[in-house]
Amino acid sequence: MQTIYVDVLIILNIYVNFFLLKITSGITSSHMTTKRCMIASVYGSFFSLLILCPSLNSFAVTSIKVAAAFTIVLIAFGFFGWNRFIKNTVAFFTSNFILAGVVCAVDSWLSPEFIHTENSFFYVDFSLLVLIVTTALLYFGVYLVKRFSPVVNCSDSFRVTIKFKGKHLEIAGLADTGNCLTDFFSGDPVIICDSIPFSYDDNNIPDGFRMIPYCTISGESVIPVFRPDMVTISNCTSGETKAVKALIGIAESSGKAIFNPKLLYSAL
Repeated sequence: MQTIYVDVLIILNIYVNFFLLKITSGITSSHMTTKRCMIASVYGSFFSLLILCPSLNSFAVTSIKVAAAFTIVLIAFGFFGWNRFIKNTVAFFTSNFILAGVVCAVDSWLSPEFIHTENSFFYVDFSLLVLIVTTALLYFGVYLVKRFSPVVNCSDSFRVTIKFKGKHLEIAGLADTGNCLTDFFSGDPVIICDSIPFSYDDNNIPDGFRMIPYCTISGESVIPVFRPDMVTISNCTSGETKAVKALIGIAESSGKAIFNPKLLYSAL
C-alpha cells in the first residue's frame, strides 16, 4: 500500500485548487482577489483528507463533492446573483473534471505507482516541477481560449455599479474600445466616470487617490484614480452581470462610465 503524507496531500491540493480557481475566474471573467483565492484553496484542500477514509458510496462522495464546490466557489467569488454563482460553480466543476479525467487516464493506461485514488480524490507523488509544468500548460491553454474569444457587442446597453466605503452609485455604462487607459502600477484597466459615490472636488482629493497620466485627442493631462470596493457591469441587453477588476478615473464622460469592452473578457 502506498504511503500518503498528509502535508504533501494538503500542499498539493492547495496548489491545484488555486490554479483551478484562477482558471474558473478566467473562463467566467469573474473578479477574484488573490486573498480570497488562497483562503478558498486552503479550505478546499481539507476535503482531500477523504482519501484517507474507507471507501464511501457514490451518493455520499457526490454529495460531498457538490457541497465542496459550492462552498469553495462562494468563498472565492462571493455571491452576486444565482446566474453568476451557477456559472462559476459549473466552470469550477468542469476544470476539476478535466483534471480528474487526465489523472484517471494516466492511471488507467500506465498504472503508475505514484498515483493513488480513493473516494474520487487522488494523491500524486511526483516532483513539484512536473506539477508546475502541468498546471502552467493548462493555465496557458485557458489564456489562449480567452485571448481569441469574441468580445462583447459595444452596441449593447450597460449599467455600471460602483461601491466604495459603504456607498454606491449606479450609472449608465458605455463600452468603448478607445478607452485603453490602464494603471501603470497595477496594470488594471481604468473606467472613466464624471460621477462617483461621494463628494469630491479638485482641491480636496480624498485618501486612496493617486494621479496618473491621461491622454485624449484634445491633449495630455493627469486624472485622479482610486480603487473601489467593487465594480459590477450589467449588460441590460443580455441580462448578465459581472464583477470586474478595475480602477475608477474621474474625468469628463458625459454622465456615463466609459470602459473598454475587453474588461469583461480580461485574461487571468
